[in-house]
Amino acid sequence: MIDEDLIGRGIYDKKVISAFLKVPREEFVPSEYRHLAYEDYPLPIGEGQTISQPYMVAIMLQEMHLKGDEKVLEVGAGSGYVVALLAEICREVWGIERIPSLAEKARERLARLGYKNAHIVVGDGTKGLPEQAPFDAILVSAAARRIPPALIEQLAEGGRLVIPLGDYDGQILTIVEKKEGKITKREAGPCLFVPLIEEQEERR
Repeated sequence: MIDEDLIGRGIYDKKVISAFLKVPREEFVPSEYRHLAYEDYPLPIGEGQTISQPYMVAIMLQEMHLKGDEKVLEVGAGSGYVVALLAEICREVWGIERIPSLAEKARERLARLGYKNAHIVVGDGTKGLPEQAPFDAILVSAAARRIPPALIEQLAEGGRLVIPLGDYDGQILTIVEKKEGKITKREAGPCLFVPLIEEQEERR
């Protein structure tokens, strides 16, 4: 997977490659899918959610340009796999997951694997995690129709937000940078993620 699906397709960031080498993806998928853990496609993790395609995760991490001393937020933590990858790269990582059962399993995995700088909380990812803000970088592992304002507010000066924008008809991986209080956006290609759901949408 590393040589063919990541390095072979343009992933060059040594910190990202090192993280993928260290984190056992098979620990983050249900037992019936463990034999597929190192294939380059998403896998079901229950509750209608998936663990993302490794190559797409690698692109997102590379686009964050992390140096190692950052405090990072992941929205849509799911199985906890991306949180673990980030924990290998960054100083501190917070993952927010709206489904309690997934969040609890993610906590157990991260604890079992010894990640002391990784935290999972249950909540509405569109609201971010204001009590831990600001974040040097934010990664959103679900597709939004628009950028949640709370995530922009919680992004530190000079920070980057990596987010899929769109719906099932088409999504674009978008890189948002915050400099001197101003926001710039850049598109980084097509992608496909499960939708980012707000609390009010679930009540309907």
